[in-house]
Amino acid sequence: MRPCTPNLAPLGIQVTVIEPGAFRTDFLDASSLVRTRQVIPDYSETSGSAREWSDKTNHGQRGDPVKGAAAMVAIATVGEPPLRLQLGTDSIARVEGKLALSRSRLAAWRTLAESTDYEQNSEVPAA
Repeated sequence: MRPCTPNLAPLGIQVTVIEPGAFRTDFLDASSLVRTRQVIPDYSETSGSAREWSDKTNHGQRGDPVKGAAAMVAIATVGEPPLRLQLGTDSIARVEGKLALSRSRLAAWRTLAESTDYEQNSEVPAA
């Protein structure tokens, strides 16, 4: 989304990416979610864990869809909306986890990353 925002701004168009957490809707039950009948054991760590999560989470999600919709309407009416807006404490926690992981990886590889610069007193080649 970031690349399109400078092109849209002169037209008066603002963009906000909504990053919702889990909202208490029927999205995870059979009225919305279609599953394959065959369960493949090799996928138990990936899609299998997602299947288990949806079974135990359905209709117990923390997010209130009415409040989520109200937040989206509210953000559509502000003068300078954020590029990204997390809705729900679970969405915030996911982003905070990703930021912590990024900080950790940056710290782990900082020395190597910084080693690629020219030396401080070296001449910068002409363009």
